[in-house]
Amino acid sequence: MPIKDANAKRLHTARMSAETALPADGERSGNALVRASREFAEEDVARSTRATISTMLIIAMMWVGHALTPVWLKPLTGLVLGLTLVRGFVLFHDYEHGALLRGKAWAKPVYNLFGLLVLTPPKVWRDTHNYHHAHNAKLVGSHIGSYPTLSVAIWSKLSPADQRAYAIARNGFTILCAYVTVFLIGMNVSPLRRDARKNRSAWAALGLHVALGALAFALGGAEGLLLGFLLPLNVAFVTGAYLFYAQHNFEGVKLRGRHEWEFTRAALESSSYMPMGPLMRWFTANIGYHHVHHLNSRIPFYRLPEAMDALPELQHPGVTRLRPRDVWAALSLKLWDADAQQMVPFPSGGRPASAAGHDTPSPVASP
Repeated sequence: MPIKDANAKRLHTARMSAETALPADGERSGNALVRASREFAEEDVARSTRATISTMLIIAMMWVGHALTPVWLKPLTGLVLGLTLVRGFVLFHDYEHGALLRGKAWAKPVYNLFGLLVLTPPKVWRDTHNYHHAHNAKLVGSHIGSYPTLSVAIWSKLSPADQRAYAIARNGFTILCAYVTVFLIGMNVSPLRRDARKNRSAWAALGLHVALGALAFALGGAEGLLLGFLLPLNVAFVTGAYLFYAQHNFEGVKLRGRHEWEFTRAALESSSYMPMGPLMRWFTANIGYHHVHHLNSRIPFYRLPEAMDALPELQHPGVTRLRPRDVWAALSLKLWDADAQQMVPFPSGGRPASAAGHDTPSPVASP
């Protein structure tokens, strides 16, 4: 190696060590912690390429196999295909963050088409999801691209109608119906109603969905449409909707007012870690390391565990799991109690609410 290149490398290494070194108290925060995470945002392009191509090919082959499967076996194959679609969605999500295949021209049409397939128009997703990352866990203003969260004090001032709308938005049945509530309406119909021209890619998503549904019906009748096409998508949508909910609604989560909010605290205190076995980690592409992702969204999914292992500040996150009792506990959390500094269920009995003030934020989530 030439002397000039060797010196430059040593200088870069020294600068990186100085930027990421632990302070005297052993804990980094703010920009220092974000800087420490940057080395893990270096992607392995070959690995990203293999993950993309293999996942898309597996989905395509599984869908063909699912369509040819006997009807009695379709619930099982539909479940597996749906979970594989979740993996594809997380890769799409990483691509939109710039964590995968940055600047690779061939990746854009692949992931744009996949986004339309899963009723997630890329433009709508970028606008709402980037907003979510910039406002995660703020008491006011975090509802765009996320589930709405109100404090007990604000909720008590809502009209009964608005309280009902808020309760519906955070209800487990709404997540169970995510195909319609979150994706068809939230990611497509609502954006078109807001600005049809700006969000015109939603028309493409809806058009592709109708065309594929019609093709499934033409080839396989009601069975082809319901079990061959809609079942795996429904598995993917419900799974994705719950994962997104649990990532920011778990026991121990912390919410902050605008003046107290800070980016890295929101990542570490308001984004969960969801331990999973190897198979579910593959299906979800490590999205359970969500606190790491919120610290630095440019870290590829396959480097999230590495970052958590290397940075001590990431090793004590809030934890939630996919066990039934954890799911029930997460779904029971409805309001932020500022006095207790924790999420709590609705008040038992629900006392009548007074009319909402003009500055009360809307309880209805905006996708």
